[in-house]
Order: sequence, then C-alpha cells, then structure tokens
Amino acid sequence: MNNFEIGKRIYELRKTEDMSQARLASLLDVSNKAVSKWENCDANPSLEQLVKLSRIFNVTLDELIGATDQEKSKKIFKIVITGGPCSGKSTALSWLQNEFSKKGYLVLFVPETATEMIIGGIAPWTIENNIDFETSILKLQIQKEKIFEEATKNANYDKILIVCDRGCLDCKAYMTQNEFNKALKILDTTEIQLRDSYDAVFHLVTAAKGAEEFYNFDNEARLEMPNEAIKKDDETLNAWIGHPHIRVIDNSTDFETKMRRLMNEISNFLGAKETYEIERKFLIEFPNLETLEKMSNCQKVDIIQTYLKSTNPQEETRIRQRGNNGSYIYTKTTKRTINDLKRVETETRITKDEYLKLLLDMDTNKRQIRKTRYCLMYENQYFEIDIYPFWTDKAIMEIELHDEEQEIKLPKFIKIKEEVTGNHQYKNSTIASTI
Repeated sequence: MNNFEIGKRIYELRKTEDMSQARLASLLDVSNKAVSKWENCDANPSLEQLVKLSRIFNVTLDELIGATDQEKSKKIFKIVITGGPCSGKSTALSWLQNEFSKKGYLVLFVPETATEMIIGGIAPWTIENNIDFETSILKLQIQKEKIFEEATKNANYDKILIVCDRGCLDCKAYMTQNEFNKALKILDTTEIQLRDSYDAVFHLVTAAKGAEEFYNFDNEARLEMPNEAIKKDDETLNAWIGHPHIRVIDNSTDFETKMRRLMNEISNFLGAKETYEIERKFLIEFPNLETLEKMSNCQKVDIIQTYLKSTNPQEETRIRQRGNNGSYIYTKTTKRTINDLKRVETETRITKDEYLKLLLDMDTNKRQIRKTRYCLMYENQYFEIDIYPFWTDKAIMEIELHDEEQEIKLPKFIKIKEEVTGNHQYKNSTIASTI
C-alpha cells in the first residue's frame, strides 16, 4: 500500500470517529505534524504505529493498510498451545509440525517467551519485581507475534498456522489481578484484545495431575514441584476462560493418545470450510450470579446477537458483538441444521465496520438479543451459561462436545430443570422471534 492509500485511510477513519488530528496524535504519543504528514501522504506510520492505529479505530491491520487479493485469499490461523508445567507442549509442537505440514500448512512457531528470557538471564530474581518481569514478557510476546503475522504476508502458502508456545494471557497466571491490570495499562491494551487475538486455545494438563510418575524437570526454566504445578495448571487454564474456543486435553489416556487427541482437536478446529458443532443444552434455575463472578474458573462476557435475513429455513446467519467494558470482537456465523444435536457451522471474524454494515441486513422479524454469558470451566469441560434480561427465574447452559457420545459432568452447584437439546423453544433464533 502506498503513502496515498495509507494517508487516505487514516483520514477516513479519523473523520468517521469524529476525531481531531490533535486527539489522534495524543493517543499515539506523536506530534500533530506526524499525523498531518501521514494524511498528506508525505510519510508512512511505523509498524508499531500502524498496530496502535488499528486498535484505536478497531480495525484489522489488513483493513487499515489494504490487503491484496492474494493476501485476503490466505487462510491464516493463530493458535495457542498452553498448559501447566510438564504437560507435553514440546512434544506437541513437534507433532504439530509433522501433522500439519503434511496437510499443506506452513507451520510457524512463536517460541515460549518466558523460557527464552529466563535462560537468557532475565528472571523474577534478577530484576526488581514480578510485575516488571511479566510486563517484559508481555511486551516481547506481543512484538514477536506481530513479526510472525507480518512475515506471513509474503509467504507463498495459502494455508498458514501460527502456533504460539504459550500466549499473552499465560502471564496472568503469574500475576495478581492488580499487577495484571497495571501491565495492561502500561501496554495500552485490554484483556479481551490480548485474549481474543488468538483463533483458538488448546490447554494441555500437567503430568502432575493424573500422570504423576511422568512429571520431570527437563525444562531448564521449570522450577515447580508437582503440587505447585497443579496449582499453576489451574491458574493458567483460568486465565484463558472467556475465550470463544478453548479445549482441554487431560491425562485420561496414555501420552501418545493424548497427543493424538490434541491433533484431532486442532484438525477439527481448522477443518474444511465447514465444521460440525455438537452441543447439549440445559434449562437451569437462575444461578447465583454473585457466586459465579467470584469464581476464578468463571469469566463474564456481554453479547449482542443479531440475525440476518435468510431464504433457507434450515440455515441461519447471525452477527455478534462479544466482549465487555468497551472492548469487543465481532463475528459472523452461519449454521445449518443436521439433526437436533449436530449443526454445520461456519464462523468468521469481521471488523467493526463490516459488523455495522451487516446490521443493515437485519431480519426485522427477529429482535436483537442481548445477553450476559458466564464461561465456566468445570472438570476440564467448558460450559456457557446465558443470562437473558427478560428471564429472572431461569437461564440456559450449553456445552460443546467433540462427539455425540461424549460423557459430560454437570456442575453440582447448578440446578438443572430439564435438558432442552433440540427443543426449538429455547433456540436463540426462536427467542429472538418471541421477545
């Protein structure tokens, strides 16, 4: 993209937001003259400034700088492999390289930042305090991911998989909430922006939990004893709760099968253009929200869901704003019913501008749904509890399954009224037609 195109795009976005050059310059910590030069096509922003601009205007880098048709046709996925100490991540990365290279993917690995820094001599015991150490990890992690994402633009592959050996939210497990909030402020970002920048998260459970005899200290940066590893495993998993696609791979099988289960989960996520969504749904008594909000394994998000016009009665298309406190992501989802339990689902991330344009195609026969979702991790299973503002005595709880025969363990503190899987009365599209 040339200077003219970038300058024109910055000018258009600034005017859309009714923002002055001085205000934009202040947000970017640059001079008014710098912004003027960009808009007059006399200079281009740096990569770091482009990233900040994309955040300020809530657009992707592609939207900001204008991706070519070739770039737009690429399928680029960024996933996180995380987990507790001694969970099998190193082996998993090796399997990933072998498995998905065969499937035609360019597989890129973002190395674990904390290990790099500790081995290099930067550790909690060599610098002043923990928050400085973890903030340094976050800064480096963000920069490394930007570099990898930029590198994919010129890669001669149609399918690219960026695999992060741990991601930004792993730092949260090693900080107090207050420390984490300070780090977010220092980095001028939000938890949602960091967490939901990844397409999927795969958590490998530490060997200390269910495979104790295999727990070891092969990693130079591993310092935790088994009981500490279990605690850190739980805290790491809790840090990612709220992500729209998280899967947990436990130690219920032997290690090789554990790796194969991970490969299957990643394959299912990447899929073809269409993937199956298999879920069970329960009508529950209205839960104690205060209790849920105090739980470390539960995270709240706000959702606005809008249905678009459709001519196929077996197919529905919706757009969704998801997040909280002014920080949101936007998605477009098409679902086609196979049976009461299974649907074909196609979901894509969209920009705020695309979301606002699609709102014009809203199905006026259905009301917009606003709900609060509580994402709950229980017994390594991911439940979603939806609270609707027009219900005070009941709520909906869902769980997505990897197969139709999967056994589930319902949370003991949730009171189930009845299972409503396949009951059209409790589908969101039906609720949108009746409220």
